[in-house]
Amino acid sequence: MENKCLVWFRKDLRLYDNPAIDAAKSFHHVYPLFIIDEDIYENKFLGKASIWWLENSLKSLNINMNKTLKVVKGDSLKIIPKLCEDLKINSVFWNRCYEKDRITKDTKLKNKLLANNINAKSFNANLLWEPWTIKNKSGNPYKVFTPFYRSGCLESSSPRKPLKKPEKIFFKKINSNIKEFSFNYSSIKNHWSTKFEKYWQVGENGANTNFDTFLKNGSKNYSIGRNFPGKENVSRLSPYLHWGEISPFEIWHTANSRMQGENKKIFLSEIGWREFSYHLLYNFPNLKEKNLKDNFDNFPWLENDALLKKWEKGLTGYPIVDAGMRELWETGYMHNRVRMITSSFLVKNLLQHWKYGKNWFWDCLLDADMASNSASWQWVAGTGTDATPFFRIFNPITQSQKFDENANYIKKYLPELNKLPTKLVFSPFEHDSSVLKNYGVVLGENYPYPIINYSESRKRALSTYSNFINKD
Repeated sequence: MENKCLVWFRKDLRLYDNPAIDAAKSFHHVYPLFIIDEDIYENKFLGKASIWWLENSLKSLNINMNKTLKVVKGDSLKIIPKLCEDLKINSVFWNRCYEKDRITKDTKLKNKLLANNINAKSFNANLLWEPWTIKNKSGNPYKVFTPFYRSGCLESSSPRKPLKKPEKIFFKKINSNIKEFSFNYSSIKNHWSTKFEKYWQVGENGANTNFDTFLKNGSKNYSIGRNFPGKENVSRLSPYLHWGEISPFEIWHTANSRMQGENKKIFLSEIGWREFSYHLLYNFPNLKEKNLKDNFDNFPWLENDALLKKWEKGLTGYPIVDAGMRELWETGYMHNRVRMITSSFLVKNLLQHWKYGKNWFWDCLLDADMASNSASWQWVAGTGTDATPFFRIFNPITQSQKFDENANYIKKYLPELNKLPTKLVFSPFEHDSSVLKNYGVVLGENYPYPIINYSESRKRALSTYSNFINKD
């Protein structure tokens, strides 16, 4: 066989610090490939926002590789061995993913290739610590974040240094009779997702620009400012991290050298939370659908599709909740503080099952990540391993007063409340209708009445939970 290799891209859509690319740098022919394999759960049920991001990310990567990337749809177990045979490829490189179905299929592929005398190697490109290497003193997976991060991760080893982008690599377009896949998603006129391009530069270059902007500006007051949705103190790197357009090793080491003190400490711990989510997903593969605390399997969640729809569309009558849900719909993103407020409202005040929130976020978030999305919803619902207690309920009024004190965030996404004085914005329903009308707000017409009474819903949640844990 000639000196040819295939590089199989998945969630590593970058050239810098890409171990699979690094392994290919000495080959004379490097064939880049991306497969939409619908045997894989994530690909089969990919959310609409994620499809938009993936399409644009692949376009960006293709340009960075002189338009040599082949995108196909089908079974990786059939496509890759067939290409190796047709093109006389003697090596296949890829970077690891951590979902159970991917691991199972990757193992079968590697065995199949090796049996045919094809060199098959996989690498770690996307996690600072491999999940199977982090165990507690009993040899079991950690179930609480703090000991996982401090003892399991920080005391075990330092993340490796990022690899440099190869100075020269010989990418070649795959010529085969396997049909090229075309999304044609962003070409749909007036589609919901077309507005995202106003807010995001997708791809490796966009990731680096975003990170650099954060380090120069937002990182200076990160430890405090990250809690305020109206401030520019968050990195917004999560979509880029999910698709591997930027390396966690690059983020870790760059932040370590350019950030200081408490800002650096907390930012790095947030990267640690991502690691913890993948640690949970690897060790508890049913994280996306099953309560990690299985006693919650019989919890008496309510079914109310009408309330769920109003939550999804940002029509609850609680401005901070509605602003968050409309930010999500408008930009494909939601500030983390507001994610906690909106999710608490759904599972505790509305007593809806966390899976409904997880599914909506999965469809609408550009950073929809099976590990982080599932772990975060279980954290809020109190059903996960490292869960916030069920009885911790975020008050949307006091949360907005504390973290959006000038109502800048609320007014940005709820323009119908723009003219209200700040003191009236956080809970319009508590003020006289004639006063509201003076500022152009009529409840029930241009802004909804609350869909529930917060105090009563809080009491109901606590009572439901108390009865549940105390039943025989």
